[in-house]
Amino acid sequence: MVLRRGPALQYSHGVTHSLLDILGGLYQLLRLGVISRFRFRGPYWQWRLHTAFGRGYPSSRWELVKSVISYGIWMHRMRRFR
Repeated sequence: MVLRRGPALQYSHGVTHSLLDILGGLYQLLRLGVISRFRFRGPYWQWRLHTAFGRGYPSSRWELVKSVISYGIWMHRMRRFR
């Protein structure tokens, strides 16, 4: 569940992401998609899914989307050294 508080988004588990972090994360996901030529069934994406989720995928598509966006935000922060 996403709770809105001002310009930032806060997930129910207490993690807050600013709008700039979310936009930066979406940009990083788009960049990664371009680099991998959007081959989501290719070796990189299969490896990424396996290392992210192991044997079990999230219980719902919404959980999967949230985890992918969180990964994009993490990439954005790592590239900016934050």
